[in-house]
Amino acid sequence: MSAGMERRGFLKILTSILGLSALGTLAYPLFRYIFFVKTASTGATVTVPVAGLPEGSAKDLVVGDTPAIIIHKPTGYIVFSRVCTHLGCLVNYHKDRQLLICPCHNGIYDLDGNVVSGPPPRPLPQFPFKVVGDKIEIG
Repeated sequence: MSAGMERRGFLKILTSILGLSALGTLAYPLFRYIFFVKTASTGATVTVPVAGLPEGSAKDLVVGDTPAIIIHKPTGYIVFSRVCTHLGCLVNYHKDRQLLICPCHNGIYDLDGNVVSGPPPRPLPQFPFKVVGDKIEIG
């Protein structure tokens, strides 16, 4: 009877550990969604040479403490935070599809930062920028 009690106690502990692990796995994304991560930073300025960014291309960079991307569209430049507004994964630019896609939950944004499909609740935040001579000043 003693061995049965030990086994039962072990199974209770194991079940408790697995339950807490599952709860943590579900609670973390919910926490990130509710307490949205800061996606735009102010005060930092990044300079990118125009020559290094031909039309149709993109460049990943960091503005302040936020991952960002600058894209040279046919109509000009645009700078977004790369942090998906769903759960904070980093979006990637797909030149062939002309879209920004989040690899975590397949959130899709157009080149204006608007949500095309998927779970993101908001468009991608944009960074202010200006073209000064042969450079782009972001931030």
